[in-house]
Amino acid sequence: MATQPEHPPIRTYKPRRGRLTTRQARELTTESQYLLTADEDLDLESLFDGRPVFLEIGFGTGITTAQMAAQEPDFGFLAVDVHTPGVGDLIGRIHDEGLSNIRVIAGDAMQVLEHHLKGSSLAGVRSFFPDPWPKIRHQKRRLVQPDRAVLIADRVQIGGTWDLATDWSPYADHIELTLGACAHWRGGRVPRPHWRPVTKYEALGLEQGRQIADFRYVRTELAHTF
Repeated sequence: MATQPEHPPIRTYKPRRGRLTTRQARELTTESQYLLTADEDLDLESLFDGRPVFLEIGFGTGITTAQMAAQEPDFGFLAVDVHTPGVGDLIGRIHDEGLSNIRVIAGDAMQVLEHHLKGSSLAGVRSFFPDPWPKIRHQKRRLVQPDRAVLIADRVQIGGTWDLATDWSPYADHIELTLGACAHWRGGRVPRPHWRPVTKYEALGLEQGRQIADFRYVRTELAHTF
């Protein structure tokens, strides 16, 4: 019997095409220890010299990532995004600011989590302003889903954290319901953490009167299910 082809993974992001600037293109094509490929197994202990590591899922232009890395030099930051102009921007910031505690992957963070990270290898995950996918037919693409919550829990150490923020009220409710029902996580809404910089997107939302919801969830001692 012929094997059935595997269904492609559900994407949590919208493909976007953006023209690269000369510098972005140069940063992407010049060999750099800070730019990793999306198809290799990741030895975080070696990559970050033993620092605890946060995975940032989606980082836009990388301004916030660079600020957090500068503020928290004792932690490593694995920043993953599919949009190459932002990847080029962040690599440039790393070089300009001398940041040694960031590594960048141009790729799908869920594929990295599923195939290239070991269990209990992360100190935490940070997901700021993920796409809310407001249309009902698209909501399966939301980052926060029951199966993804379990996958992320498997890769985060017990006592580790998952920090999120959104300016879309229905998505905030969805986060509370989904992670509140997941025994691998406990937590909920919190004030904006002092270490989280206000993003350009967030500032625009505040100007337009949108409310920002921050969340922190802590990995429980429930055994992994993978």
